Amino acid sequence: MLFNPSRDDARLFLFESWRKRRANELLTPLEALLAQLIEMHPEYHAILEDPDRYQHRDYQPEQGEANPFLHLMMHLTIEEQVSIDQPPGIRAHFTRLTHKFQSEHDAQHRIMDCLGEMIWKAQRNGTQPDPQIYFACLEKQ
Repeated sequence: MLFNPSRDDARLFLFESWRKRRANELLTPLEALLAQLIEMHPEYHAILEDPDRYQHRDYQPEQGEANPFLHLMMHLTIEEQVSIDQPPGIRAHFTRLTHKFQSEHDAQHRIMDCLGEMIWKAQRNGTQPDPQIYFACLEKQ
């Protein structure tokens, strides 16, 4: 399911992981990681505790709305990239940025900015994501 989840699948995974954490239920390793990421974002707790209200909500960046689901899934993506060092070199950037900002969470947010830029350019140009764009951005962080 999570190799290429739909928007609804990804959101349900977030809601369910958070529900299980709050209920002290057994979590898979991926759910536990996601729950840890959610814990670092108390501003999203109320959203994740109300799936009926937020499951289908659209977030409009042009109106200054951050998408909490996208944000958390990008954290999860970065965790996975760093754990397997894919694209090669991402772990070194994460280590460097963690030292620079004295925070793994802040380092992930810097990486997230670059990941978002790479994805946006690929979508705009109708191309595959280009790791060179990703790393060029990371070098500036």
